Amino acid sequence: MRAFLHVARLGNFTRAAEQAHITQAGLSILIREMEKQLGCRLFDRTTRVVALTPSGRRLLPVVERLVTDLDDVAAQLGAEGDEARQTLRIAATPLVSSHLLPQVFNTFREAHPQVSVRLFDADLRDVEAMVTAGDADVGLGFFFKAASGLARTPVGRFHLMRVTASSEEIDPTPAVGTAPWSALRTAELIGLPPGNPIQKVIDQHLMATIGRADAQRPTFNFFGTLISMVEAGFGTAVMPTFALAACRRHRVRTDVLVKPKVGLDFYRIAKRGAHETEAMQAFVATLEKALPALSR
Repeated sequence: MRAFLHVARLGNFTRAAEQAHITQAGLSILIREMEKQLGCRLFDRTTRVVALTPSGRRLLPVVERLVTDLDDVAAQLGAEGDEARQTLRIAATPLVSSHLLPQVFNTFREAHPQVSVRLFDADLRDVEAMVTAGDADVGLGFFFKAASGLARTPVGRFHLMRVTASSEEIDPTPAVGTAPWSALRTAELIGLPPGNPIQKVIDQHLMATIGRADAQRPTFNFFGTLISMVEAGFGTAVMPTFALAACRRHRVRTDVLVKPKVGLDFYRIAKRGAHETEAMQAFVATLEKALPALSR
C-alpha cells in the first residue's frame, strides 16, 4: 500500500522508488502483485507519465485512510510501550513495603529518575495473585515454592533472629547480637499463625533444637504487630532479620539465632517467560546490592 501511495503521489516509478528506499524493480514487483491480488490495473504507464486508472483513483482514498490509521495506531502503541517500559509495578508484603523498599526506591530513583515505581503492599497470596494476573511486574517476599506459571529467583538471604523486650532507649543503629536456640527454652513465645510459611520454618527449628513449638502461643498476623507486642512485654518472638529496620523503631533487642544459624532466601517472582525490561534489571540490581546492609 505504501508503494502504491508513493507512485500515485509522484507519478514516477524512479522517484517513488527513491522515496520508498527500494529499487525501481522491487517497487514494480510490489505494484504488479497488488494489481494481481485486486484483479485490475491501478496505473496507466507510458514512457513519459504514470497515471492512476479509474480503479486506482477509487482505491487511493481508501489506502490513504488505512495507512494513516495504521501509522496512528503504531505511534500510540509505541508510546504505550515506552511508558510501560518506564514504569515498574512492585508488589510486596507489608513489612517489606514499609521498611525495606523505601530506602531501595530512594536509591533507585536517584540513579533512574526517568522510571516511575509503583508499590502495592499486600499479603503473600495477594502478591502472587497480582503477578499472575499481570497487575504487578514483580513480587517480593519469602516464597518457599513458586505458584504455577511464576518464575522464582532469590535476590537476598536473611537469618532467623530472636526479638526480646528492652528497657534501653531506642537506638537507630544498635548492634545485633547472637543467641543460641537453647536460650528460647524457657521463653514465653509469641508468633505468627501456625499456617504462615515463615512460622512453619520457625516451628520446625524450635522442635528440632528445644523440643517445643508451643502451638497454643498467642499469634498475630503481621510482623509489625508482633514487634509491638514484644516491646509491650507480651513475650519473645522469632523472625527473619529482614525485620531489623522495623525492630529499630521499637525498644526491643535483636539477636541472630545460632547453633544452628538458619537462613531464609528472599525471592522475587515474575510471570514465567515475561520480558524483563532494562528498568526491571536495574531495579533488581539495586535491590540485591541493598539487601545485605538491611539484614545486619
